[in-house]
Amino acid sequence: MLPKLSHQQTLEPVYLSYLSTLEDGQFSGDIDTRYSARLAQATDNSVYQFLPQAVIYPKNADDVQVALTLANQPEFSKVVFSARGGGTGTNGQSLTHGIIVDMSRYMNQVLEVNAAEGWVKVQAGVVKDALNDALRPHGFFFSPDLSTSNRATLGGMINTDASGAGSLVYGKTSDHVLGLTSILFDGSELETKPVTQAELDDVSGITDNELGQQLLTTVAKICKDNREQIDQRFPKLNRFLTGYDLKNVWDEQLEQFDLSRILTGSEGTLAVITEAKLNITPLPTCRMMVNIKYDSFESALRHAPDLVKANATVVETVDSKVLNLAKEDIIWHSVSSLITDVPGKEIDGLNMVEFAGEKADVEARLTLLETMLTKQLKQGEAGLLGYQVTSDRNSINTIYAMRKKAVGLLGAAKGARKPLAFAEDTAVPPEKLADFIIEFRALLDSHQLQYGMFGHVDAGVLHVRPALDMCDVDDEKLLKTISDQVADLTLKYGGLMWGEHGKGVRGEYGPAVFGEHLYGLLEEVKGLFDPSNKLNPGKLVAPKNSGPMLYNVDSVKRGSFDRQIPIQTRNAFPDVMNCNGNGLCFNYSHYSPMCPSFKVTGDRVQSPKGRAGLMREWLRLLEAEGIDVNELARAKPLGWLQRAQNSLKIDKEYDYSHEVMESLKGCLACKACSSQCPVKVDVPKFRAQFFDIYYQRYLRPAKDYLVAGIEDSLPLMASAPKLVNAVSQNSLSKWVIKKSLGYVDAPALSVPTLKQRLEGHASRGYDLAALQQIPASDRSQYVLVVQDPFNSFYEAGTVLHFIKLIEKLGLKPILLPFKPNGKPIHIKGFLDKFARTAKSTADFLNEVAKLDMPMVGIDPALVLCYRDEYAEVLGGARGDFHVQLANEWLLDVIEKLPQAEVTTSTNDDHEFTWFSHCTESTAKPNTANEWKGIFEHFGAKLNTVSLGCCGMAGTYGHEAENLERSKTLYAMSWEQTLAKLPPSQVLISGYSCRSQVKRFSGFKPKHPIEALLNLL
Repeated sequence: MLPKLSHQQTLEPVYLSYLSTLEDGQFSGDIDTRYSARLAQATDNSVYQFLPQAVIYPKNADDVQVALTLANQPEFSKVVFSARGGGTGTNGQSLTHGIIVDMSRYMNQVLEVNAAEGWVKVQAGVVKDALNDALRPHGFFFSPDLSTSNRATLGGMINTDASGAGSLVYGKTSDHVLGLTSILFDGSELETKPVTQAELDDVSGITDNELGQQLLTTVAKICKDNREQIDQRFPKLNRFLTGYDLKNVWDEQLEQFDLSRILTGSEGTLAVITEAKLNITPLPTCRMMVNIKYDSFESALRHAPDLVKANATVVETVDSKVLNLAKEDIIWHSVSSLITDVPGKEIDGLNMVEFAGEKADVEARLTLLETMLTKQLKQGEAGLLGYQVTSDRNSINTIYAMRKKAVGLLGAAKGARKPLAFAEDTAVPPEKLADFIIEFRALLDSHQLQYGMFGHVDAGVLHVRPALDMCDVDDEKLLKTISDQVADLTLKYGGLMWGEHGKGVRGEYGPAVFGEHLYGLLEEVKGLFDPSNKLNPGKLVAPKNSGPMLYNVDSVKRGSFDRQIPIQTRNAFPDVMNCNGNGLCFNYSHYSPMCPSFKVTGDRVQSPKGRAGLMREWLRLLEAEGIDVNELARAKPLGWLQRAQNSLKIDKEYDYSHEVMESLKGCLACKACSSQCPVKVDVPKFRAQFFDIYYQRYLRPAKDYLVAGIEDSLPLMASAPKLVNAVSQNSLSKWVIKKSLGYVDAPALSVPTLKQRLEGHASRGYDLAALQQIPASDRSQYVLVVQDPFNSFYEAGTVLHFIKLIEKLGLKPILLPFKPNGKPIHIKGFLDKFARTAKSTADFLNEVAKLDMPMVGIDPALVLCYRDEYAEVLGGARGDFHVQLANEWLLDVIEKLPQAEVTTSTNDDHEFTWFSHCTESTAKPNTANEWKGIFEHFGAKLNTVSLGCCGMAGTYGHEAENLERSKTLYAMSWEQTLAKLPPSQVLISGYSCRSQVKRFSGFKPKHPIEALLNLL
């Protein structure tokens, strides 16, 4: 039996008192002490896990001031903070055991764009790509790039002095900071910007903040007095990140001082940055990319200096491991034509070279590079295998999308050992990179480790992720050994271990890099800004004489918790365990399908990463109670009375399972995560597993039985559709259904029914024995239509249109008897019933499949369930039957049909726009191109749009508790896009999406097959 679960991670009394006082005061933001919220913020994109005491979400800078001012009172001296943005740190940068100050929920506004002067003012929580969305109409962009740009915030970029592709040309974040607004440890606000020596002589003219005046005066003196030693000791690197940039606070002439340079790269250890004024870069008028293929990764590395000499804007590289993983990912369909195979050769390295700027200049630089490459290819030099050039902006962006996904792709490597971030951002002088990497690889090879490599060879930065298993104690020790060896190796080559992603917990290597004297200056700076060590303590450095650093490379890792879960349990929940914190599910864009529940709530608990983390803890707590979750999954539920008693106590007695349930029931089960996530975390899969177990102890809501029983009841209801509609569609019944079952806007049954519409039609004559008598040579003329519950019973006209389309194409449709698919059952976690349903339907379809006639279904979600959930639950017993999507079948059909002439008319009858279903677009990303090709074949033009979730997602949008979220999701991307189009041009292949449009936009869109039928 599922026990009531509790954890031991209660809040410390001083934090309880502090948070209570904060809540009663002038703080207007959110305060979250839920265990689930704390767990969601306990990890980042690193191997570490530090559970915070709470998460606060300030709504403005005043809230940050209130929080820090209160914490400066003596009774709260032990309360510490860490500011957080996107949580994309690779070395625990923003993790803390204190309070997380999450800037991303509310403080995410672009405050001002001044195109005339070339600057922008932003709040710290603005996502980098969102900023560029705001700048693009003005002809500008914020140029420092990074692979996590669709979720990383400007505050995080400033605090880690982030940079990425093109940094030789575009520089680091610190090169673009014109001024900062920060809240100091005492709650006072300080604005920093470049000032002259004359202004420093009278700091009262710069700021009336007394602490700020002291900081300006003292830091300026420290850095000027130690200038010679700083110049001598600091590595001469494009990517050099000190933590506290003592070198660049003064300009070369020692005439201008900028305290912002100390804050930039300080990882939140000196102040909480709330706003920034940044310079912006004009968008290039022309971009061209050359993808260069090599016979080895070493060849790609050694060729990089030649590419840099060609004045390239960007030179990026990936090794064969990353390339091969990309080929297995959803991203590959969009880049395969840009990186074609070389016949008879193996591509083991790839350099991506971009030229950006004015057209004439770009073309001239490209011509010189092509001349060099062609000559080297002919002479068999540099390990070159070939190259491809593209000037298409979408193609260039897609290549970068693949490169940006490299981090996550490595996490998808098979086996217990996964490539990890801990020594992944080494920087050495570019001319030494190839030799450095050869020695780095030898180091890793000596430990018999697998690894992937990619990075910015133009800047001497390469990301190397060795594969280790943090559930293995020996591998955890090996991580420290390798860290120490890599730190020594980078120093040997005049480089640095933290060349791009910040130090985080790696502050222990600071003394060796800076030496005793300069490291002492860093400690002194920390003490000036944060004497009580309250701001992200334990990172970079501590104030002098404050004791040892709180965190280091050996600090607590996620693996120390994961290893408490038995191996057999980990194997039973691979999607839960494989989440590596990459955080792609936090993508800011409303036009991205993953993850709708996070987009609509802004709550990281309501995300694939959050859900995987909560499930991990649930499995760990079960093991702590001595419960085998695999046996639990096979157990019978408690009796109804006992479950009812347990349910009555839900609001009175704590059970951690409720927090997991709260997270998982917010999931729309759209399955975008199962393909969009780089490591393919499938939340709906483990969601169903959890539901099945949770409801052994607690009563299910009545609406679950309604949804799960719908396929069984529909044939009976369809025998009297008018009566059923009359009973269910009147206002009183709708009110009763809403109040009693929590269900709203239930659709009406089709009248006339599908059976009535096809009365006497040849397609109704399903007879297996008769079909078996058809000669094999004639069977290709038949098409077996697989019914689904939604189209057959709620939108029978769509099935009729499909049957007519088949006939128009000269073929013979046969309507198969309705068999429950089981998708609604699976979504609600009735796994035993789903297994029985799937087995029954699979047996039927396998028998029918022996006819060797194409089987085609209309609704994408239901057809794809046959391929995914059926294979998962039935394994080999699923059989080999294959149900095609309508577009897949049509692609086969049109190969045998003559091509129609594409009309150039502006007639609405020949131009359409296709909207995809979430499950369809993520599981089969080439579907849009397939429909385009089909419509072109029949002489019509089909446009496609990329949107987020419509908010319906099966039955999600029909549940009363989800109605407002469903509306909000629809408004995010669908509503405004549809408003620009004539309803007659809108085509939608998913039934649930068509229902949502009908509900909120007031018209019923056509399925693509209806439009094709009209064309014919």
